[in-house]
Amino acid sequence: MTTAPAPVPSVAELPEPVRTRLVALCAEVLPQVPDLPAALRRIAAFAPARRAKAGGTAIATALDADPDAEGGLRERLAVQLRSTQPRYAADRLPSGAEAAEIAAFAWLLRPETWVEQLEEALQGLQQTRSGVAEQDVARLQRRVDQLEQELREARERRRTDLEGVKQENALLRRRLGEARSGGREALAEAEEGLAAARTARAEAEATAASQARELRQLRGRVTQLEAEAGDERRAARGEREVATQRSRLLLETIIDAASGLRRELALPQVSGTPGENVEATYAEVPSEPAGRSRTVASLGELEGYLAMPRARLVIDGYNVTKQAWPASPLEAQRIRLMQALAPLVARTGAETTVVFDAAAVPGAAARHVAGAPRGVRVVFSPAGVIADDVIRELVAAEPAGRVVLVVSDDQAVARDIALSGGRPVPTPVLLQALR
Repeated sequence: MTTAPAPVPSVAELPEPVRTRLVALCAEVLPQVPDLPAALRRIAAFAPARRAKAGGTAIATALDADPDAEGGLRERLAVQLRSTQPRYAADRLPSGAEAAEIAAFAWLLRPETWVEQLEEALQGLQQTRSGVAEQDVARLQRRVDQLEQELREARERRRTDLEGVKQENALLRRRLGEARSGGREALAEAEEGLAAARTARAEAEATAASQARELRQLRGRVTQLEAEAGDERRAARGEREVATQRSRLLLETIIDAASGLRRELALPQVSGTPGENVEATYAEVPSEPAGRSRTVASLGELEGYLAMPRARLVIDGYNVTKQAWPASPLEAQRIRLMQALAPLVARTGAETTVVFDAAAVPGAAARHVAGAPRGVRVVFSPAGVIADDVIRELVAAEPAGRVVLVVSDDQAVARDIALSGGRPVPTPVLLQALR
């Protein structure tokens, strides 16, 4: 009676190490295999290391679809593997090969004795797993013994610590008794001090009564002196009234003389004041139309504003430095900005303030910038406040009508500055002036 051959296990039925090695072998030659299924053509374009990881499930599914078909995917993969890997050209792998690789080789390439090779490899893999399991059991048993020993040692340490605690408790009890005895002595001393305080209080009350008598005498003397001072004030008031009459008479004489001189010279009445003349001059200047952009868009316009009297220039420091010198550290950016501003400030005389975000600079050293030129003030925003808010506050504090230029590419800052009466300056315009 002929024994029926054992059914060929599918890829999903193979052990995990064998299935992983089988998918890896297929992924190596997948781009060279013709007529790949649609699901595998996309995986074939992946990098070699990614094919097995990302397309492992798709490869296993495709192999299980027609593992024994004539000219099927498995057979085309085997042909490419034999042609590109000399190691797999023979019917059997070398004796040193691992059981998982032998099983994957036998299932995929199907040499003459592939069934026996597959069974031997699976049995060897099963034995290896059993040996590993026994080793794990032995290792766990050793760990259990170790933990039991540690538990016994911990109990012994706990017993020793308990004895120490008992001894310390007894010592504390003795010290408590000594403290109670000392407390009683201190209470007796306190009672003696209280009696002495009562005696001192009686003496202080007697002294206070004597001082009260002296105070009444002093008050009587003060009342007498106040009466004398009132008489002196009345006399002085009379003298002041006489002096006031003399002064008023002199003033009226001068006024009469000025009126006569004015009539004699026929002087006209004065109309207007100097302040009204200045206001009329400014009233003739047309106001800026509502909605008109106040942005300084060119170098010439910037130079013109900086040449105005008492011009004010406020700069968002990191907004400028990160565009001019992005590769430099923050400290180097700040120093280079100070060096570049020195000629501009010296030439125009504009009052200049540079604001930096202190959150971007660690440590207390952020409060000082080396090389700040004369006429340039450096401000760091406090904790929890950004440089944009500091700039808004600086502009809002300026009086209306003063030329205030703010260098920043932040659109929100530019909008708020324009509403506050300042003029936004794009960062490239300032960089052009610095160059």
